[in-house]
Amino acid sequence: MYNATMSHGRAKRVNAYLSKDILDASPQKLLIKVYDYAITNCRKNDMLRTNKALGELINSLNFESSETKEFSLGLMSLYQFCQDQMRKGKNEIVEKILMELRVSWLDIFSKEK
Repeated sequence: MYNATMSHGRAKRVNAYLSKDILDASPQKLLIKVYDYAITNCRKNDMLRTNKALGELINSLNFESSETKEFSLGLMSLYQFCQDQMRKGKNEIVEKILMELRVSWLDIFSKEK
């Protein structure tokens, strides 16, 4: 019983830390966190969680602006391709694409500073 209580208390502290980290995160940091979540679950061959993360990436795209519409359409096609590949069990392809996109975003964010 003691260990269960300790584990539960530790889990609450970790969850509080994660919640604060997410709430305080910039949009750039949140984007990288979604990529990390997708990549981690892709490596675990967890299609549902990977595709959920890809769905979040799709939902975050901006189709409103004429400057971002074409770029967003390209990313949406790539994310949908990844979802399809996960359904087919080809997670190596998905992991490679997500890793390359993550690195590209980090490069873009570092140049913005």
